[in-house]
Amino acid sequence: MQVDDALLTKLEKLSFLKISDDKREQIITQLSEIVNFVDNLSELNTNEIDSKFAMGNEATHLREDTVQLDGTINENILKNAPLSQDNFFIVPKIIE
Repeated sequence: MQVDDALLTKLEKLSFLKISDDKREQIITQLSEIVNFVDNLSELNTNEIDSKFAMGNEATHLREDTVQLDGTINENILKNAPLSQDNFFIVPKIIE
């Protein structure tokens, strides 16, 4: 895949980002390096590798979820807030 200005423009639209003109060449170069690296991975022969390959044979140990109530956590967090009320942060309205 070739990363060029047209592809970068399409990525800008899809990601709702605006890339400044002075950064475009640098980003195109970086994206090209990433794509080339990923293309190198496709050259690896993985025919003999089990599709469920993992670094260890042990399963992930799960823990039981338990509720822990500690009222001081809320108090400690909210005491740093500029405005709070009824255990909630008060923030300025940003949507009209």
